Amino acid sequence: MSLEFLPKSMLKAIELLPDAQTPVTLFTRHSIREVVSGQGLAGYDLQLTPQGRDLAQSWGAYLIDHTDRSIQHCISSPIQRCVDTAALMIQGADHISIENNTHHIEIVEKGLLVEPGSFVLDIKQAAPYFRQQGALGFINSFVNNALPGMKHPIRGVVDVLELIYETHPLNANGLSLAVSHDTILAAIIALISGRNQINQSDWPEMMEGVFFWFDGDSFAESHLKWIWRGQVNELSIREFQKIEHD
Repeated sequence: MSLEFLPKSMLKAIELLPDAQTPVTLFTRHSIREVVSGQGLAGYDLQLTPQGRDLAQSWGAYLIDHTDRSIQHCISSPIQRCVDTAALMIQGADHISIENNTHHIEIVEKGLLVEPGSFVLDIKQAAPYFRQQGALGFINSFVNNALPGMKHPIRGVVDVLELIYETHPLNANGLSLAVSHDTILAAIIALISGRNQINQSDWPEMMEGVFFWFDGDSFAESHLKWIWRGQVNELSIREFQKIEHD
């Protein structure tokens, strides 16, 4: 097993995690998949490559071996490459410690983890813009609230963050996995970072993710903390939600 193709920022993130008693969620893009031409939405039928399968297993093992945690919860987009990534990461974790890792992958069917489903209200209105603008252009339009058929961008991100909060309660330590897609991750990172424009260099790589954890007794009153590309950041959920109504 090898981490040769793991984005280097992920190893740096391990060094920045809070203590092992703090519940943390790794919200990650799936592992390396088959290549597709074009700039739009990758087909749902694209599968992980052999390199991608090996990487997911290796990363799962490394996480458990270097964080003193077990995988206690797992949610995934229903798209097969995401489910496979989750399963392989758990298999890798089992190589290190089989006792405490969950073997249940909750498939989130309500659209919150499917691209770009978590942000869409009317796919018939939104889909033409995705085809015209490509993934990067579409997400930049979305974060600027400039597309028909879409949620307010803050609402779209809050819905995903609340799902993560509810998946891994504050009184449980360990690690949760949430496996999704690049478009979802790109939009979340842009908005919680206060950015209204992202470039190709900002785009999440395959098997790149963000670590999330929350301080607070309820989602609405919590502070979100996250690690992305070697930086620890924080925001108030209450203040973040206010932006939707400004």
